[in-house]
Amino acid sequence: MNTDKFVGLDVHKDTIVAAIAEGGREGEVRLYGTISSDLGALEKLLRKLGGEDVRLHVVYEAGPTGYVIYRRLQQLGIACIVVAPSRTPQPKGQR
Repeated sequence: MNTDKFVGLDVHKDTIVAAIAEGGREGEVRLYGTISSDLGALEKLLRKLGGEDVRLHVVYEAGPTGYVIYRRLQQLGIACIVVAPSRTPQPKGQR
């Protein structure tokens, strides 16, 4: 049986903040924490979260860091979506 884990990344020049959602729409969402923005640190995090029966789905907002993360995750066989900032839902009053 496969388990899906959804990983949201807030990517900055020097750091990445990661949050993980497990168990579908009703599952718990938790903040993993902040890691270095280098690809090695991200790969280490994803190896820790993944596993034989785990499908990882990663999403992050497009920004000045480009598509380096997207391309690397594709090479690793990890599903990744890059979202346009204009398409990211925000609560009223935070626009």
